[in-house]
Amino acid sequence: MLGNTLVGRYQIISNLGGGGFGETYIACDTQLPGTPQCVVKKLKPQSNDPETLQTARRLFNTEAQVLYQLGNCDRQSLTASMCRIPQLLAYFEENQEFYLVQEFIEGNDLSNELIPGKVFSQEEVILFLQEILEILEFVHQKQVIHRDINPRNILRRKLDNKLVLIDFGAVKQITTNIVNYQSQKFTVAIGTPGYIPSEQAMGNPKLSSDIYGIGIIAIQALTGLSPEQFEHDIDTNEITWQQANVTPEFAKIIDKMVQYDFRDRFPSAREALQALKGLSLSNSSSSVTIALAPASPLVPVNFKSKSPAKPINKRAIAIKSFTGIALIGVITTGVFFVLDAIKSTNSAELYKQANTLYDLQRYQEALNTYEQAVEIRGDYADAWNGKGKALYELKKYQDALIAYDKSIQLNPTFFDAWRGRGFTLAKLHRYNEAISSYDKALGIQEKDAEIWNAKGEVFSKIQRYDDAIKSYDKAVDLKSDYTLPWYNKGQLLHTLKRYDDAIKSYDRAIEYQPSYENAWYGKGNALVNLQRYQDAYNAYDKAVQIKPDFSSAWFSRGNVLLKMSRYPEAIDSFNEVVKYSPNNYQAWYSLGWSLHQVQRYQEAVDSFNKATGIKRNAYQAWYSRGNSLYNLKRYDEAISSYNRAVRYKPDHYESWYSRGNAFLNLQRFQDAITSYEKAIKIKPDYQQAINALNQAKSKLVTPKDIIKKEDSGVTSNPQNNA
Repeated sequence: MLGNTLVGRYQIISNLGGGGFGETYIACDTQLPGTPQCVVKKLKPQSNDPETLQTARRLFNTEAQVLYQLGNCDRQSLTASMCRIPQLLAYFEENQEFYLVQEFIEGNDLSNELIPGKVFSQEEVILFLQEILEILEFVHQKQVIHRDINPRNILRRKLDNKLVLIDFGAVKQITTNIVNYQSQKFTVAIGTPGYIPSEQAMGNPKLSSDIYGIGIIAIQALTGLSPEQFEHDIDTNEITWQQANVTPEFAKIIDKMVQYDFRDRFPSAREALQALKGLSLSNSSSSVTIALAPASPLVPVNFKSKSPAKPINKRAIAIKSFTGIALIGVITTGVFFVLDAIKSTNSAELYKQANTLYDLQRYQEALNTYEQAVEIRGDYADAWNGKGKALYELKKYQDALIAYDKSIQLNPTFFDAWRGRGFTLAKLHRYNEAISSYDKALGIQEKDAEIWNAKGEVFSKIQRYDDAIKSYDKAVDLKSDYTLPWYNKGQLLHTLKRYDDAIKSYDRAIEYQPSYENAWYGKGNALVNLQRYQDAYNAYDKAVQIKPDFSSAWFSRGNVLLKMSRYPEAIDSFNEVVKYSPNNYQAWYSLGWSLHQVQRYQEAVDSFNKATGIKRNAYQAWYSRGNSLYNLKRYDEAISSYNRAVRYKPDHYESWYSRGNAFLNLQRFQDAITSYEKAIKIKPDYQQAINALNQAKSKLVTPKDIIKKEDSGVTSNPQNNA
């Protein structure tokens, strides 16, 4: 195909790949100025008999119409730079082969970003989900199922870093139907293993099947695991995944997206998107928030109401000329401006108003007003910078970057714009570019402690730890009472296992800000690693006094109390954790364990029930639950718990041993012997199990023993003998 020209127009220039059903190529359109590139997909039926070709032609036309509608409608509602679905440019049949010609999107797919072991934050995943669900919402409104949501079908467009959804299953559906025509299987399973839900695997896809694929990508990003590494509940087949650093509310949304039964999922992208929009994107208590300062001093504006200024009504302008000076009086709702006839004055007043709205944290209104300013005067660098600040606060980081770049283009030495650009690039994980922006800003104004701290944070992210420490030191040299770099340095020193040095940094942060709960918490963590448990307890206790809903600090406080065998106090701590974080498996497990230690066995069972309800395959919780039931002499229930433990971890010898003890108490000696032998097989030197095995064997009365006793004239009940 290379070098061939299709229908006298599309010249094939390279091969993108393919398989048994067709090939994909990059071509150039020779009939348009500049011969722009496009993507050509060749679909070749496996049979050329008339009936098969007729069916192929019908399906091909139908799918082409769907693709055209999606790509075309997308452009009707959005500007060209914002279109997120490749446009269908042409489709035709040539030599009994079918071709689709689509817009060429330059970029990389998400498989390049989802690196094994790399874990994304909740905020990053929410931003991804919102962006891809907005595209899919449009698709679902057209009653189209994508059918193959996976990282390779989501591109990061090089032009603007936006996501683009590609490959709408048309190729797979058309070719699969053609191949299976002889067997009359018109609806078959298509999709990518790991991302395909059960109903789609059975050839019955729904709109919610696409939601499943997106949820799988979200779990992949949050855990750093590939789909084949996910654990599934043995009973329900639901995915069980680690929820660390994820709020219960967000975890609930993800769980709903990947439910095994499609009826339990969000029915379409719209409902999933609405659930996400109701979720707060605020950072966790341990996250760092960098607030951008306004680009210039705020200029007071006289307001008659709190409503933002409406666009200027040109009909309300009265122009009077006197000695060459034009005065314009403009009255709008709630605001009175006195302006001259020069556009820069109009935009300057709007800029001042936007700054005030920004200062009031009314970021969307500020953004709207900054945009009015740059519409009037496109070369207004300050207003572009203000727009970048507002977009940053609205977490629209890619758009913020575009605004900052425009500001810098207009004013290459604009310190605030370089500064904001650096913060934004850090949010986008473009760390090396962020460092370059920080360096540009520092080249203009070196003594900015906040930039040095931010630079240290980026160096920490890319594991340039020495450079990070130097940056934090520079920040506190410039501003000794700046607590954030002291805290960040403490965290980094902790990571490097320099616990004493970490404590010194946390102490400096606390010295300048005694109510800094994260510094107290970090200090407690360092003290635990030094086995200074009482001091660690004091630090955690201080953290929860300052922030009563600090669940992580309550949990660590409980753990250190366990280290000191102060079980009643530990119980109080874990109760606080589950009050603020009810889906915290580890807290429920630790609470149950603590209750067991003080012989409150029924309450311990209740806590273990909560733990296993959250994490079904947690063998430790099932084992501990069995132990509490054993102490309540509810041996049958204990055995059921031990059975669950060894189902999830067959080599857990403690569960086998405890199971044997429960059987022994029920005088089911053969079952006890079997359990003890399992334990000993796993751990041959397990002396407790060896002793118990011998005891069980001594209790066991065989039919041969009974016959011997009857021959000697002695009869007895084996059960009574036991």
